[in-house]
Amino acid sequence: MELQHVNVKLLVKDPDGLDLERLIPVFHSWIQGQIFDERLLDIADYRHVHHGPGVVLIGHEGDYSVDNTDGRLGVRYNRKTPLDGSNEDRLKQAARAVLNACQRLEAEPNLDGKLCFNGQDIEIFINDRLVAPNREETRKEFDSDFKNFAEVLFRRKAYSSSNDIDPRKLLTVFLKAHQSFAVAELLENLTESDDS
Repeated sequence: MELQHVNVKLLVKDPDGLDLERLIPVFHSWIQGQIFDERLLDIADYRHVHHGPGVVLIGHEGDYSVDNTDGRLGVRYNRKTPLDGSNEDRLKQAARAVLNACQRLEAEPNLDGKLCFNGQDIEIFINDRLVAPNREETRKEFDSDFKNFAEVLFRRKAYSSSNDIDPRKLLTVFLKAHQSFAVAELLENLTESDDS
């Protein structure tokens, strides 16, 4: 079965004191510059929602957000349109998209270096309950796809993996590397796997 509508989220290193309002002009500049291959359209501000989606940069193919779902602040990419290729290809595409956004945010002068990533905690959600309901059999079916992806992303270094087993939630995989990786290293790991 195909995984579509892949979401990948990287957690922020020190979330305290980060003013999400400062993201709004940054995201507006991304729309004006159309900085990604995907078409960027608008911004939605959900800062008022407790443990909600935060600030969302809406795109045609996917959305980018600084998301605080479940009180875990991070940058999240949500692929909305179908993508060809293997499940691993789709996982890599979503990871590459969020890593590119994270790299830009870390370097953004208007954020004064306040948005950095811990380089260890990555969450993957499949936003398609029909194809991937959050059940034990689904988790088993896609387990090798997630393992192969994590091996590539963390360059075969030690990591742990767990799932959210609440059937009311999206199929979710939590990956935690046993060492910290810089965003650039994670991007390089994905690129090297494509070249081999």
